[in-house]
Amino acid sequence: MNTYLTEYQMASLVEAIQTAENNSTGEIRIHIDSNTEGNNAEIAFEVFKRLCKDKTAERNAVLFHVNFEQQYLTIIGDEGIHQKVHQSFWNAMHDRITREFSAGNYHDGLRNAVLETGLELKKYFPISGENPNELPNEITFS
Repeated sequence: MNTYLTEYQMASLVEAIQTAENNSTGEIRIHIDSNTEGNNAEIAFEVFKRLCKDKTAERNAVLFHVNFEQQYLTIIGDEGIHQKVHQSFWNAMHDRITREFSAGNYHDGLRNAVLETGLELKKYFPISGENPNELPNEITFS
């Protein structure tokens, strides 16, 4: 069970995803993983393939894959967004989130990253016409 985020904080993260997605065609997912076995990077990529990869028209989905128990965070952007912001953007964001996590600010670290990602998505994938929600906003768990 997730002991790092309260129900209220998880609802706040879903709200942040909705806010972040309101101004772009991009999609954001948060997945909280409790697995203690296996390679976190490989697991994160498998989750990304299942939840995000090729599931948006502009290939602009972003996954925040968190394993609190193993103190592991992976941020994966699909091809479209990754080509625009490059690895340096994700590395800097990863550093900011892990600093927040190390201070015990799990909710704030994730929420700020989601909102910042939304600003980047808005920059590169603005809305023109319809903006269907291509992926669910709720947090997923394994």
